[in-house]
Amino acid sequence: MDNISNLSTEQLEQLLAQRKEEERQAVEERRKAYESTKAEFLAAMATRTHEVVSAVRAFHDVVVKETAAFYELMRDYGALRVADQRGYIIQNDTFKIEVRCNKVKTFDERADIAAGRLIEFLNSWIKGRDHGAEDPMYKLAMTMLERNRNGDLDYKSISKLYELEQQFNDPEYSDIMRLFKESNVVEGTAMNFYFYERTEMGGWRRLEPSFNRM
Repeated sequence: MDNISNLSTEQLEQLLAQRKEEERQAVEERRKAYESTKAEFLAAMATRTHEVVSAVRAFHDVVVKETAAFYELMRDYGALRVADQRGYIIQNDTFKIEVRCNKVKTFDERADIAAGRLIEFLNSWIKGRDHGAEDPMYKLAMTMLERNRNGDLDYKSISKLYELEQQFNDPEYSDIMRLFKESNVVEGTAMNFYFYERTEMGGWRRLEPSFNRM
């Protein structure tokens, strides 16, 4: 009908309801299109991310293996300054690899017991909190318990848990921190690799595997 002024009240209500339904369907179609595109985008990014992570891990394994073999060659050849030298640099005119070895603090088996007790403590602790698992202290403590790719606890992260002892103010938490400190009796070695290329100006530019630093 061209002139809505000639429509009855019932017809106007039907027309309004029809337009609302059309608007609702249009919104729903937009939502479905967005969700579909979002799902495809995330699936593609997840696949590519896992591919890159796998490639970087494989590259790391190759670097560890090949540099260890070349290290033995350097030692046999007499290219090391001292017999127990761990850090070194290998380079030519255009490319350089730097290997750094640092002593790092790690934990013995008692830390696994402490970590398990801490998780139980935190899960019990949040039951009496208004925000539950969203409580900032709970989330921070759980984050500090995350392990690296080798399944090891991070010394610096665990050290930050000690700072929360007064805030939790609980004998069980304090006893868990004591166990963590007692377990910190082992020293390990962290080996880091750095890669450089010669610039046109004659200096060295570090090549970063992480694109966030490119």
